[in-house]
Amino acid sequence: MIIIPLIRSARRTVSGLPGGFWWLWLSTLVNRTGAFVLTFLSLFLTQELGFSGWYAGLVVALHGLGGIAGAPLGGVLSDRWGRRPTMVAGHLAAAGCAAALAVVTSAWAVAAVVLLMGVAMQSVRPAIGATIADQVPEHDRRRAYALNYWALNLGFAIAAIGGGAALFLGYRTLFLVEAAATVLCALIVFVRLPETRPEAPSNAEGAEGKRAAEPRMTTLDVLRDGPFRTLVLLSLLVCTVFSTVWIGLPLTMTAEGLEPDAYGAVVAVNGVVIVGFQLLVNRITEGRSQAALLILSALLFAVGMGTTALAGSPLAFAATVVVWTIGEMVYIPVSAAATARLSPVHARGRYQGVMGMAWSVGGFVAPVTAGWVVEGPGPDALWLGCAVVALVAAAGYALLRGPLNGPGADAEPVAGAGADPEDTGAERTDVEDAGKTGVEGVGLKVV
Repeated sequence: MIIIPLIRSARRTVSGLPGGFWWLWLSTLVNRTGAFVLTFLSLFLTQELGFSGWYAGLVVALHGLGGIAGAPLGGVLSDRWGRRPTMVAGHLAAAGCAAALAVVTSAWAVAAVVLLMGVAMQSVRPAIGATIADQVPEHDRRRAYALNYWALNLGFAIAAIGGGAALFLGYRTLFLVEAAATVLCALIVFVRLPETRPEAPSNAEGAEGKRAAEPRMTTLDVLRDGPFRTLVLLSLLVCTVFSTVWIGLPLTMTAEGLEPDAYGAVVAVNGVVIVGFQLLVNRITEGRSQAALLILSALLFAVGMGTTALAGSPLAFAATVVVWTIGEMVYIPVSAAATARLSPVHARGRYQGVMGMAWSVGGFVAPVTAGWVVEGPGPDALWLGCAVVALVAAAGYALLRGPLNGPGADAEPVAGAGADPEDTGAERTDVEDAGKTGVEGVGLKVV
């Protein structure tokens, strides 16, 4: 029976991780359980405030645009200011924006609040990614990132179901509930999560061994890291393909003459598969090559997106969702672990921020591109194009195999708060070292 392997996988997956990680996991679950704004924003704008569908799409895109700025900002703050204060500030700012949406009514005010909410929400993610890398030994990081992603999806599923059942309370009430849940999330982080930012690496100066100042690093410095730059560019391809689904799939199903409720049932398959099988997928992929798993995930995206062009019934569309969802479950934790592997200890936040920016760019570009392609060349061209882009990403991951599978950038047993990188003897302490891993000739790069 499949339930027995699931139970065994769950036990093995949750064992051996530090207590601080589980407080972070709980904060993620609480945060996403109250995530009503993004779930119901388009309906609120069109049904409650009477705006057009075009305006609703623009506002959703503005949320992604805010993330393009918020991700690198959060990365810099988490390295300079600390992981915990960055998370607390970002959560409180997001809570304020959710509460503001319950009272603003003008088009400009709504757009401004959603843009700022995108900045606040995305500023938290680099700090979360860096905290996991700080707390969890490298051999357990992929598992930790997968568990955090599972909590995110479990919370989102609860929000979608609970919010739908509670719509009689009104959209504004749900937005206030999200504000309260986000404040609770910030409180959990502030009270229970320790600061994990490692001490900045330093160099000896002269015979007295005086400490040098903290290395200065900007987003441009991070992008000069050849292997990581390739990883980010490849991630941008995958993120754009993945983000295309949420706009392209409903448009495609509508063009096939299917009812809107059919799309709701089909897209729900994504959440059901992740919540039900993420832990089993973690167990199956444990110990596998990072490069091989990234290649596999890109190929699954290619197959899932490409076969969408052949689907014509809800069952067929659901089958394609299962395929690319498996790719998603493999890709997300492996990509996060690869980012941590290539990151110098003192710049983990900045690296996570640049990777988060790739997701935000993909989330901004995909809605605009998908709508244009569906209305122009047609849905088949959209899905075949997504398949080609995913195949290009798979080829890029194959070229990046050496840095992804080679010695990690931060292969310390554990990097906790106050860890001294000099004790490991293997840390990359500046960006120049980060670019000397043998992939200067590769012209692409991944998440």
